[in-house]
Amino acid sequence: MFTKIKLVHIVSLIFSLKIINNFVKLIKHYQLNLEFFIARRFLTKNKKNISQPIIRVAIGGIALGIAVMIVSVAIVTGFQQKITNKVIGFGGHIQIGKFDLNQTFESNPIIKNDTLEKGLMNIAGVINVQVFAHKAGIIKTDSQIQGFVLKGIGSDYDWKFMKENLIEGSVIDIKDTVKTNDVLVSKYLADKLKLKLNDKLRTYFISDKQLRARAFNIKGIYETGLEEFDKKFVYADIAHIQKLNNWSPLQVEGYEILINNFKEIDNISNEVYSNIDNSLNSKTIKELHPEIFSWLNLTDMNVVVIIVILSLISAVTMISTLLIIILEKTNTIGTLKALGAQNITVRRIFIYQAVYITFRGLLWGNLIAFIICFIQFRFGLFKLDQSQYYVPVVPINFSIIPILLINAGAIVLCVLSLIIPSYIITKITPVKAIRFN
Repeated sequence: MFTKIKLVHIVSLIFSLKIINNFVKLIKHYQLNLEFFIARRFLTKNKKNISQPIIRVAIGGIALGIAVMIVSVAIVTGFQQKITNKVIGFGGHIQIGKFDLNQTFESNPIIKNDTLEKGLMNIAGVINVQVFAHKAGIIKTDSQIQGFVLKGIGSDYDWKFMKENLIEGSVIDIKDTVKTNDVLVSKYLADKLKLKLNDKLRTYFISDKQLRARAFNIKGIYETGLEEFDKKFVYADIAHIQKLNNWSPLQVEGYEILINNFKEIDNISNEVYSNIDNSLNSKTIKELHPEIFSWLNLTDMNVVVIIVILSLISAVTMISTLLIIILEKTNTIGTLKALGAQNITVRRIFIYQAVYITFRGLLWGNLIAFIICFIQFRFGLFKLDQSQYYVPVVPINFSIIPILLINAGAIVLCVLSLIIPSYIITKITPVKAIRFN
């Protein structure tokens, strides 16, 4: 009898050791992922639980919030970029001129300096240095008179901006040896004065207290949407302004400097200023048109308001969802604690669920935002009144850095949203939780 009992005990012991060994292996396998395993079971099993629709609503809410924030940033930054590029197209990033208080279109001239031009081109970030001059005048047709500003440019002018906004004809072919009578006029002036391509443009200027007439040929018609500039500027060979002002071929109003990075405009402007003599002054396009750039900066406030409101909504949604999940799983929480689970273990289970909800929401939100932005960028479905908004369609600037910041902010916010639910978990006692119904 003793032998039989001992044999049974040995067999039972061996069987128990095998179970323990398998259990140890299981623990080793899941010792770092036990909370994740339980959280996944909560999410994938029992689809009829009351929390499942709430989880879907939370994922949808986060996705919608992220999509709206990304699209809003893309539209506002795109709008700022478009308007900034248009203003720069009319005056360059930085202008150099005579150091005086004259703010009119009849500035004192400076002498072209090849050494200065080469020095400016050697500054890091500068891509072009071009001469310019202005002359105020009047356009006269058979039935109308219109004031305008003749902008004189040379052979060094960068036509990229005008080519992008040219709707008829072609740009002017300017040469240093031969003066051309071709000009570019805006669609605004052409429509108002009923002018067409290749028509004669009769203009009048005051020079030395005398009225002087000039006839030009309309070579091209442009439209930028910035009415303040379109109704003002006509582009012509700078030689005409030099002749009207009795300047020599080496005299110009100043230089326009184009750079490759608008964010570096202040640093480059300081370096430009250090490379010119005391008789000259340099100003950025932001200093020349402060009203436009102040207005553009105000649009940032709209994005901030949208992001703050949607962030608060997402935080409240996340907190409410986790509280509902905790309420539903109160019995389970009590059971886990009764089996020896610590508060940190139980909290990790719900943290994993929150991470799941957050990242699913981020995934769908980014996908929706990308699709909307791509469709608008590619096809321009949403139109705007260009006379009011300066652009014909809703602009899109799909930059990766704002997107990463929005996603990072959403993750941080959702993590902070776990503070209240996690605190509640620590207050649940096993006895009350198991009896909870």
